[in-house]
Amino acid sequence: MVNVIVSSDPRYSINRNAVQAAVLNVLKKNRVTSKVELEVNIVGDRKMHELNKQYRGIDSTTDILSFVLEDPNPSNLQHVPRMGFVAAPDNVLRLGSIVIAYPQAVEDASLDGISVEDEICFLVDHGTNHLLGIHHNPH
Repeated sequence: MVNVIVSSDPRYSINRNAVQAAVLNVLKKNRVTSKVELEVNIVGDRKMHELNKQYRGIDSTTDILSFVLEDPNPSNLQHVPRMGFVAAPDNVLRLGSIVIAYPQAVEDASLDGISVEDEICFLVDHGTNHLLGIHHNPH
């Protein structure tokens, strides 16, 4: 069972099925077979700027941020520490949250000559990999 919670400001046109498919593809590619939950939040530049400043100390917007909740591989030293979270009794691996700035996705899609949906799926793929502890794979 994979639960992908997608939230978005109503002014942003999001294909929720494509977002879920992008997550499922990454999980399948990485042979993740356990119960998994994660959220994907689509926000504006103002909110992304605020998050980027608060959590990374960078006073500008960015296209994507990933926030790990549970480490799927505690022995992986590249991970941020789990900060004392206790595993859920329902055996659902709650990976965390991906936050995507819609205006940045529109800009990046335009520069790359692809659809906004394709850019968002690329970012979801990238963010899901980060939540799994896979960082900056070539694409």
